[in-house]
Amino acid sequence: MRRPRSTGTGALASSAVVRAHRRRGPVIAGLIVLLVAVLLTSSALGQFSVAPAEVVASFARRLGLAPTASGAAAYADAALWNIRFPRLVLGVVVGAALGVAGALMQGVFANPLAEPAVVGVSAGCAVGACTVIVFDVQWLGPATVPAAAFVTGVLTTILVYVLSRARGKTQVLMLVLTGIAVNAVANAIIAFLVFSADTASREQVTFWQLGSLNGATWTAVAVTVPLLVVGVAGAWSLARRLDALALGERSARHLGVDVERVRLWAVLIVALLTAAAVSYAGIIAFVGLIIPHLLRLLIGPAHAALIPASAIGGALLISGSDLVARTAIPFADLPIGMFTALVGGPVFFVLLRRTIGAKDARS
Repeated sequence: MRRPRSTGTGALASSAVVRAHRRRGPVIAGLIVLLVAVLLTSSALGQFSVAPAEVVASFARRLGLAPTASGAAAYADAALWNIRFPRLVLGVVVGAALGVAGALMQGVFANPLAEPAVVGVSAGCAVGACTVIVFDVQWLGPATVPAAAFVTGVLTTILVYVLSRARGKTQVLMLVLTGIAVNAVANAIIAFLVFSADTASREQVTFWQLGSLNGATWTAVAVTVPLLVVGVAGAWSLARRLDALALGERSARHLGVDVERVRLWAVLIVALLTAAAVSYAGIIAFVGLIIPHLLRLLIGPAHAALIPASAIGGALLISGSDLVARTAIPFADLPIGMFTALVGGPVFFVLLRRTIGAKDARS
């Protein structure tokens, strides 16, 4: 007697999958259009306003399609290409990296509420950055802080993975609990460093932890773009195996998936992407959590589409937050992390309530 009910439930699930599949193209196209619009608006607005037509003309001059600028146009070109454009591109890279890292974490943990910070990479980056700030280490000049943050973030993630292994395997629960423990130790180290620092270093550490694209350069873009490309390519190569992993570890193994290897590569790619983003932008919360979660509801759980969509969605959220951070208060550059938290907190609460409601309805 229960068979018709099961069939109806299966038909509803199949219909939802079809609708999600049909939405993929329009959703991704809409995200791209919104991202371009936000970037164009962000190029024009700021302490020094530039008309959108002048932004387009600046590109034309850079490509040799228009005469060389002079006077006010030359000043606008200098402001755009030396300050504003590097910041916009770095924001796209940071957002894309965090979005893809979040999609990977949720896929490998089979939990839509997972995020990159679970494996300790953000806290590890913060330990490295705070250490060189407090002790005024300048081995690599301006690149010392991001380099130290990147190295310690990756090493911390590797440490979490190694400590979570038992009998040659890693369990999701053990990985989560180990990450919590390592995060706690890292936060204690950061607290001690902040307590020991002088006032100037303490302020710099605090601002870095809030996240900002202030001081972005083409050098930072040149360093992070290759890491983003490698990370996104690696994540996309795992897409089908992550889809199989969503069925459960036992089912994935029956389908020929080496679960342990997939988990290892996913964690390493998450460490690469998150450390690349955090090292130059500081800790920016909620991007890797809400973007993949929201897009999974819109376009379905298939990672071949979810990963690029999360990259675009993450770039859109960071770019929009940076626009508000630069323009909300005249002559002030507010932390981006403050705005992502203001957006991410309520959105996360709504998604959490919706997830719990859906589970209750199915039960």
